[in-house]
This record gives sequence, C-alpha cells and structure tokens, in this order.
Amino acid sequence: MVLRRECTARQMRLAVELRRLRDAAGLSAVEAAALLGVGRVQISHIESGLAGVSEQRLRRLAAHYSCTDETFVEALVVMATDRSRGWWEEYRGLLPTSFLDLAELEHHSTYRRDVEFLFIPGLLQTEDYARAAFSSRVPELPREELELRVRHRMQRKVILDAPNPVPYDAVIHEAALRIRVGDRITARSQLTRLLELSEADRVTVRVIPFDLDGFGGAWSSMMLAGGAVPKLDTAVRDAPHGTGFIDSEAQLGVFRTVFRRVVDVSLDASRSRDFIHRLAKEL
Repeated sequence: MVLRRECTARQMRLAVELRRLRDAAGLSAVEAAALLGVGRVQISHIESGLAGVSEQRLRRLAAHYSCTDETFVEALVVMATDRSRGWWEEYRGLLPTSFLDLAELEHHSTYRRDVEFLFIPGLLQTEDYARAAFSSRVPELPREELELRVRHRMQRKVILDAPNPVPYDAVIHEAALRIRVGDRITARSQLTRLLELSEADRVTVRVIPFDLDGFGGAWSSMMLAGGAVPKLDTAVRDAPHGTGFIDSEAQLGVFRTVFRRVVDVSLDASRSRDFIHRLAKEL
C-alpha cells in the first residue's frame, strides 16, 4: 500500500468521518481491521488520510458501524472514489496547501456563505483589489507569488460563473466597504463590481451599516461551505497561523446560528445595493 505524502482537506475530512462512525459504533481500530481482514495499521492509515479506501470497503465499514444514513454513505463514497483533478492542482507546490484546499472545497460545495468585516469577500474582489490586498501582507510577498495568489483568487470565481452557479450569500460590514484597499480608483471599481455581482443569478449581497442598533452578531469573519449533506458542511476561519477548516457538528451549529442572526439584522438585498451605490458615488 502506497501512502500519501500529504492529504488534501477533502481526503482528511473523509478520514475524520470514518473515524467518527467507528467511534459512534463503539469499535476499536483492531475490531474494525478484523472486519476488513486487514491489519490495525491500515485502519490507522485510512483514518489519518494517508491511505484511501475502496468503495467496497467503505460500504462494509459503514454497514458494520450500523450507519443507516444512506445519503451520507453515498456522499462518503463519492469522496472516496473521486479521482478528478481540478484547476487548482496547477498551483500545487507554488502556493500554500490551504489555497488549494479552499478551491477544492468550493468546487464541491452546494452553497457558499461569507461574513466579512474588513475586506470584500475574495469571491467578489476585482483583480486590482485582490492585488492591493495581497500587497499589504507582512512579510511582503515576492512579486511572482503575489501574482500567483491574485490569479488563483480570480479563478475561484468559476463557481459563480458556471452554468449552474453555487448559491452564494455574502454579508459585508460597512467598514469593509469604506476601507480603501488600494487607491480611490481601485475602491470605486470594487464597489461598482460588487453592485454588478449583486445582480447575478444566485448571488445575494447584504450590508451591515455602522448605525445598526445593537449589532453583536458575529465576532470575526467567517465562511460556510455546504457539503453534499449537512453533516459534511465546513466552516473556514482565517487566523494568524493559517486557514482553519472546522467540521465538528457542534461548531458548525454555532456558525450556522451566527450567520442566520447576522442575516436577520443586515439590510435586505435591495437596500444593500442602494447603500453600496451611495458609497460608490461618494468616491
């Protein structure tokens, strides 16, 4: 058995879900290995994402683990057997792995939701805005890597431009709309582009104005990506040490609640467009 040198976030998620199913069934790794007629080490490799698992073995494990959620099992089978290589693979070894993992997550998502306080969400950024944002990074990025990051961010927009685009909801605080990332021209172009995208099919943009009474609905930016089934949803948080992918049901429940509350207090789509239009005219 050839082990992976590194696994993607999607492969790791499959491994985590198989471990959760085994734990829920109250079986040890030794017992699971006996069910498949393999050694305990192979189960360990599967549950750490270092080794894949065939459809037949995955279904056998799910049956032995008494998992009766057929839709969930089918989703795991797709994750286990998908051998396609997405556009993001051209960046492997050139950009941090988290960039590739995010693009892969978005590619397979059934919906995308963002809450942003300081920046325009990446999927809605213009090329000039993205370049200015990456240019402000400390330590400063080499020119070649900066341009790779900009190109990668622009390619991520494929999920919004596809014939059947992923439903996308963005809630943006007024601060992010007013902070100038780049010069005045960049800021005006970004707001104009935001207005255009807000009219796109299956894209909803909402604004949280500064003068909203009693707003305390979120503590920082967040992203939610829908899985094939709700159990496979993922939250993404950016932190100083890197991008974090969150998949525990308890934490996902918190993020879903936070997003729902933020949407409830934000301006609706029509009023948000009017708000953005007024800010653009000020520039």
